[in-house]
Amino acid sequence: QIGLVMLIGLSAKNAILIVEFAKMEYDKGRPLLEATLEGAKLRLRPILMTSFAFILGCVPLAIASGAGAVSRQVMGNAVIGGMLAATCIGVFIIPVTYFVVEKLSGGKKTVPPAGDRTTSDHAGGR
Repeated sequence: QIGLVMLIGLSAKNAILIVEFAKMEYDKGRPLLEATLEGAKLRLRPILMTSFAFILGCVPLAIASGAGAVSRQVMGNAVIGGMLAATCIGVFIIPVTYFVVEKLSGGKKTVPPAGDRTTSDHAGGR
């Protein structure tokens, strides 16, 4: 159960950071596709390093021997497989999903600057 909680937390963190970096680039004025690719590119190495460190840390569980080895092997294999799948999803599927959702939502929503409002708006229309 602890392995599963860690797996969910780590994969969610990776996905959130990819989207956050892509959104930052998009808000700076870059085209959506370019911003999405840049966000994924910026986070690729840290995601891979974190994921592989996590996977290598679980290898002793997967190759356990002795009393109770079967339960440790099952947990190790599940966590390793889950992390591999979550990494692939995070690197490939999350940026595509962000791009599609942002494209379907209509792109940037512009809010007029505060200085463009008239005084009648602030006075309640009087």
